[in-house]
Amino acid sequence: MTDIIFLLLIFFMLTSSFITPSGLNVNLPSAKKSEIVMQKVSVTITDDLRYMVNEQEVSREQVEGILTNELSGTEKEGVVVLHVDKTVPTERFVEIAGIAAALNAKVSIATKPTERR
Repeated sequence: MTDIIFLLLIFFMLTSSFITPSGLNVNLPSAKKSEIVMQKVSVTITDDLRYMVNEQEVSREQVEGILTNELSGTEKEGVVVLHVDKTVPTERFVEIAGIAAALNAKVSIATKPTERR
């Protein structure tokens, strides 16, 4: 019985040291130069299934190659923002999100705020 209590005590002592408080106000240090450079790419799919990458119309087959070229120059993760019409089939959205995820890019979905009544 003492062994179990001792193991539980060790467990809680170790796990409590890994928890970082997130609600504290912290004055972060300033720097002259930021080294974080994130490449942001915009992909739009319209209701008539036209694809645009950074406001340039492309075919569906070209999207992967263009995303690869746009995101290849960055050492850090890039960001792909998807602007998808709500009438577009989910399959098309998932396809583009999968391509971006395969390129280690973070995927964001552009939305508009709902109107309050």
